[in-house]
Amino acid sequence: MENHSYNIHLKWENDRKGMMSSPELPTIIEVATPPEFDKGIPNIWSPEHLFTASVISCFMTTFLAIAEYSKLDFISFECNAEGILEKIDGKYLMTKIILKPTLTIAELDKIEKAQRVLEKSEAACLISNSIKSDVELKPTINTEN
Repeated sequence: MENHSYNIHLKWENDRKGMMSSPELPTIIEVATPPEFDKGIPNIWSPEHLFTASVISCFMTTFLAIAEYSKLDFISFECNAEGILEKIDGKYLMTKIILKPTLTIAELDKIEKAQRVLEKSEAACLISNSIKSDVELKPTINTEN
């Protein structure tokens, strides 16, 4: 695979807020310091949200590819993620991302295969593999019947 480039532009607006865009994408995202920090702004995407979103979205796209390759039929896939921010040795770090996927499959006898596909997806996620944070997988697998 050749190298790929992903371009982002950020323009400060005012206070602790800016507008983020990409020449490759139509959406502009408002970003700000989260309210837990001095002069933070509530109800706006923060770097911590975006960091967590990177992991969860990569996990989903990796799962979709591995499920297809593994011929795992599923009815639905959803995932929640919790990004944990801690202060360690005087530095703030995103120390852990907890992924909580909920996968619904039709057949009870495919639960082990579904579990393996979810685990492989987390292990193969390029964003998870690119960060220092621990990534923890807490899946729930349901069957339609």
